[in-house]
Amino acid sequence: MLNHFNYPLSGLIALVRSLQIAKRVMSAKKPIRILLIDEHTIVRAGYRLLIEAQPEMHVIGEAAGPAEALDIAGSEAPDVIVLDLDFGVNGAMTGMDLIQTLVAACPGARVLALHGCSTPELAEGVARRGAMGLVSKNDSVQTLIKAIEKVNSGEAWFDRSTLGSLLSRTSVKPEEEAEDARVATLTARERGVVTLIAEGLKNKQIAERLFIGETTVTHHLSSIFRKLGVSDRLELVIYAFGQHLARMPLSRNKPDSD
Repeated sequence: MLNHFNYPLSGLIALVRSLQIAKRVMSAKKPIRILLIDEHTIVRAGYRLLIEAQPEMHVIGEAAGPAEALDIAGSEAPDVIVLDLDFGVNGAMTGMDLIQTLVAACPGARVLALHGCSTPELAEGVARRGAMGLVSKNDSVQTLIKAIEKVNSGEAWFDRSTLGSLLSRTSVKPEEEAEDARVATLTARERGVVTLIAEGLKNKQIAERLFIGETTVTHHLSSIFRKLGVSDRLELVIYAFGQHLARMPLSRNKPDSD
């Protein structure tokens, strides 16, 4: 092979390899930035090791108390907050209380709650306070990782039985005819947006899928919330499943195979 440059051949090979590495780094997905909240140092260290073993995830902070958690969440703006619900059982603020405070203080973050024993009441409380998902501490590591990925993408992470419970426990519904009338007020475009929200797409992804601007997506969501009487994306997803505007996902007791 001819060397048309003034560099030694070994130097050219090294240069090409460096460029290839740089290209891979630049093309890599932006890592998911995660905040861990748990009272126990050893437990947090274990979560960090498991999470940072994933190349697309990075733990940007750990917190053992509510003040520390809110400070890090406000300054670092994490993508996902992993919160142990057993947090603060002996303190003034419990893990359940902290969910709502974190959502208000860091609206761009998604809260994923961890629990030791799930009940329908617990799932409903977590969802109502604004958490995007609930994972059992008895689940596999793969389930936790998949839940972080899905929650980060804007999709709610609850297993099928929990979704069914949330549907059955939703606030008392008006007569069926009145509910049908609400749904009928949606335009075809708004129905499309509802379907994509239920699939877990973020506003930017919806805009790209529908070839519209993000601002237009926001306007559609405001109109949908008003017409259907829901207050956030999670309530919209639950409503969509209940009114058959979207298909309920398969059970998530086990992680997806992909």
